[in-house]
Amino acid sequence: MFMGSVLTIRGGVPLAGKVTVRGAKNLVPKAMVAALLGSAPSVLRNVPEIKDVDVVTSLLKLHGVEVTKDPVTGDLTMDPANAMMAASKDIDAHAGDSRIPILFCGPLMHSIGEAFIPDLGGCKIGDRPIDYHLQVLRNFGAVVDKRPGGISISAPKGLHGAKLELPYPSVGATEQVLLTATRAEGITELSGAAVEPEIMDLIAVLQKMGAIITVQTDRTIRIEGVEELGGFNHKAISDRNETASWASAALVTRGDIYVEGARQLDLTAFLNTYRKIGGAFDVTDDGIRFYHPGGKLSPLVLETDVHPGFMTDWQQPLVVALTQAEGVSIVHETVYENRFGFTDALVRMGANIQVHRECLGSVPCRFGQRNFLHSAVISGPVQLHGTDIDVPDLRGGFSHLIAALAANGTSRVTGIELINRGYERFQDKLEGLGADFDVTESADAGTGR
Repeated sequence: MFMGSVLTIRGGVPLAGKVTVRGAKNLVPKAMVAALLGSAPSVLRNVPEIKDVDVVTSLLKLHGVEVTKDPVTGDLTMDPANAMMAASKDIDAHAGDSRIPILFCGPLMHSIGEAFIPDLGGCKIGDRPIDYHLQVLRNFGAVVDKRPGGISISAPKGLHGAKLELPYPSVGATEQVLLTATRAEGITELSGAAVEPEIMDLIAVLQKMGAIITVQTDRTIRIEGVEELGGFNHKAISDRNETASWASAALVTRGDIYVEGARQLDLTAFLNTYRKIGGAFDVTDDGIRFYHPGGKLSPLVLETDVHPGFMTDWQQPLVVALTQAEGVSIVHETVYENRFGFTDALVRMGANIQVHRECLGSVPCRFGQRNFLHSAVISGPVQLHGTDIDVPDLRGGFSHLIAALAANGTSRVTGIELINRGYERFQDKLEGLGADFDVTESADAGTGR
């Protein structure tokens, strides 16, 4: 029997007020892993209180890294001086919590010569195979052995630079190369790399440690391996995905939310789309105000893409807003093949959404001939009504919260623990924005994924 939280939301209340967004979920855990590469302590600032940070903190401690948290600022200090191999059963205890363990491989092999990676969990929104991660490590000279419950990786002859080409600009694979190549002997050249803001911030972290990394204009990253790295002192960039989620919440509930910490430069594609739909925003030095200016929302045609395109994580919250636009909108998902599963709950709430296997867009797509439901047609506006919802994944779950907040009537949301992976103190923030809800504990409340 699983005990979980149930969020009971009474919708129809415009959200208004201020929320603060701190370090990006897609950067902070990876920067924490990078601390393993150093010969001196590292300090990471602007760290959010999210589940993924807790998981990586535990994994670092299991591997002998001393992690201390400033009780006032929340800054993390990580000292890898006593790094060591962790027991597989201890690592296994975290296998279902996060997919981050795969990124420990390179740093662990540099620091202690071996790594063990358990079977991986994470959001159920697509294949996200680790095969390419393992092939990358083999290209550097690693030996990969499959064992019960996970994978053992070693480098008896050391790690050496390699020339690599990604078939798709994967963020995870790019992170793997960066974390492995910085201390590998020789030069590594990665073409077809991801260049998201979080990747660039990770490069900034590694450069502070002493890495030599060049990013070229054609998505090629060149890393000159160095024998030793020091520590870093770094303030993580703010979470653009959480920012976009609160912006969508303001639009759907006809509210007014100031997101402290939001950065315009990282949100250019989102802000353009937000304005086209009919949302309004004001940029200040310290954040961005998002609000519904009144009047009708407009439909549009949207395709997700890798940076600098419209990010896949922004798609799900925005789809909820498009249910309130007057007319037909089309959304073509080109990054993850199964990201429209969350629309089932929206349809039960009254949304008019049809999902299709065809590519309803112009961006070249990997999924068109593979029978995935990766395009959506949304007709609006509709009045959403409350229903029972089980959170399917991180962004989809927050999108369900947004829909419930805008709906007529009461919604009962289970599985909200998954939202804690990427949204810091989201219940406190909802309360501060005036949302009408309460939280109870219940047996078998959601899946606990």
